[in-house]
Amino acid sequence: MSINQEIFNKTFLNKYRRVLVTGGAGFIGGAVVRKLLDFNDVIVFNLDKLTYSSDLYSIDQKLKSLGSAAEGKYTLIKADLCDENKVKNAIEKSDPDLILHLAAESHVDRSIENPNIFMNSNILGTFNLLQNSLSHFNNLSKTRKKKFRFHHISTDEVFGSLEKDCFFNEQTKYDPRSPYSASKAASDHLVNAWHNTYGLPISITNCSNNYGPWQFPEKLIPLIILKGIAGKKIPLYGDGQNVRDWLFVEDHVEAILTTTIMGDIGKTYCVGGGNQLSNLYVAEAICDLLDQNLDRDFTHRNLISFVKDRPGHDKRYAIDSKLIFKEIGWKSKFSFENGLKETVFWYLNNKLWCNNVLKKSGYRGQRIGNLR
Repeated sequence: MSINQEIFNKTFLNKYRRVLVTGGAGFIGGAVVRKLLDFNDVIVFNLDKLTYSSDLYSIDQKLKSLGSAAEGKYTLIKADLCDENKVKNAIEKSDPDLILHLAAESHVDRSIENPNIFMNSNILGTFNLLQNSLSHFNNLSKTRKKKFRFHHISTDEVFGSLEKDCFFNEQTKYDPRSPYSASKAASDHLVNAWHNTYGLPISITNCSNNYGPWQFPEKLIPLIILKGIAGKKIPLYGDGQNVRDWLFVEDHVEAILTTTIMGDIGKTYCVGGGNQLSNLYVAEAICDLLDQNLDRDFTHRNLISFVKDRPGHDKRYAIDSKLIFKEIGWKSKFSFENGLKETVFWYLNNKLWCNNVLKKSGYRGQRIGNLR
């Protein structure tokens, strides 16, 4: 399903005019913000604490492209969700009809190295947001209460590791294996609890691995691309046979937004790309694209090297997206081949952005979270 701009805009505006996005300076959050800025009369508030991986350049470029039409449509609120007073002020300022909660620490390797940040951001931060969202909801008029929604964006990693030929779905038992996935599982449970106990109108989506332009280069696909461009060794954990279900970020954004207007309150939907591929397959596909686009006297596949596996590395993820297709009509439209081509070409043409975000963050492609 692809969003028809005119129809979606009309439907969306019937429910939501003021939207608060948490984590809008992140990879997925930024894509959500940019999409929302295309909708006439939607006012977007971006609550973000601006960490090492945050970047506002893509949003700034979007605002510039809109020109005078962007006036009054976007506000950045720099705040940490762990600061209860700042969260309260942010919700009072934004006065939202819809809250899209994407803010989270999300890199598994970093959670192994420093779990405290993940417990604070993903658990305490979500708690503070829920408490203040509930207060806001309770003070809305009857008309606005009927339309209000708190949508929580989560991950398939909360379900643990899969055996071959199995799939995660909405009934899958939670079995997180890393500090990151455990913190996200806790946040999912909090969101559900605030619905069941206090009546906060919520929905949740658990997505598979996202990829696409503007992703911070510590994640697998951009890391492989940039290592390959630099002619450096491309490290793969273990034997490279860990499988992930790859979801192009634009597909994910459509799933999020359609769920907020068509999904049932209190319900969880699993969102997958339908591309279950080993890390080795992904690395080789990237190397082949680099071979086609860079004139070099070696094949990039020769850069692939296997390194000691990380602790608690889940073997396989795969999502069954039948429910969201049946009830909402969403399905991914990007094949992995087309999405990967677009992604590789983007990184080849945006080396300056990559250099700038890496310099700002202090990250240089080094391994993180190696405790063994």
